Amino acid sequence: MHRMSEAKIIDGQAVAARLREAVAAAVETLSESHHLTPGLAAVIVGDDPASQIYVRSKARACVATGLASFEHRLPADASEAAVIAQIEELNRDERVDGILVQLPLPAGLDAQRMLSAVDPQKDVDGFHALNVGRLWSRQPCLVPCTPQGCLILLRTVHDSVAGAEAVVLGRSQIVGRPLAALLLAADCTVTISHSKTRELKDIARRADILIAAIGEPQMVKADWVKPGATVIDVGTNRIVGADGKAKLVGDVDAAAYAAAGAITPVPGGVGPMTIACLLRNTVIAACRRRGLPDPAL
Repeated sequence: MHRMSEAKIIDGQAVAARLREAVAAAVETLSESHHLTPGLAAVIVGDDPASQIYVRSKARACVATGLASFEHRLPADASEAAVIAQIEELNRDERVDGILVQLPLPAGLDAQRMLSAVDPQKDVDGFHALNVGRLWSRQPCLVPCTPQGCLILLRTVHDSVAGAEAVVLGRSQIVGRPLAALLLAADCTVTISHSKTRELKDIARRADILIAAIGEPQMVKADWVKPGATVIDVGTNRIVGADGKAKLVGDVDAAAYAAAGAITPVPGGVGPMTIACLLRNTVIAACRRRGLPDPAL
């Protein structure tokens, strides 16, 4: 039996709850001091089931923290012109401070073109090229939500990560690359690895901080983890267990809990942080668009 109790479990649910409370307090202050209610709009094209669940969760979180929530649904056969027209309408809407274009989009729609249509000041996903460039240039920007959530979780374990060797498994635009930029800005020594990386296990094993964001269920085994390392498991993979029932697992195998010093579980680790950071970005965007100082979030 794996001694899973050896690793400190990083409770993403609790950290996300604290962040949502801080967002709610900031929203209340903005309402009282500036008669301002930040607004978040979602553009949903088609009826992808996972997207529907995420958008419902986002809407509930908005209501709970006092943000205004707007949803705009288009049919799966909507044209690129129709989607862009909807985004441009939201760009002009002063009630809206953040725009979320829900991915994945139906086949035939150019996701990058859709994301590029979003006003960078309202790009709460942090996917616009302008925000990507600002992130790597260490200029003020809206940071992608999942990477920001990973960094917040890391800081619950480490007062400082300066000088730590960090290995990021995965190079996606959504997680791997922006997270590498955040870790560099925090003075880590960063290696980005991917499917073409040689000796992947050996590289992973030298990490003080190991980020698994590869989308391969339970790929990272115990012997990939440096004893005592902090492991952030970004993976959310649905598999069928030995009992025939579907379950969610991460990119990190359960055996790795015996090697890690601290680790995020799946579910209940990184996942809850994504929506909490989306709310955070919306409030920050609302303040920056009006020349107000960033709230302490």
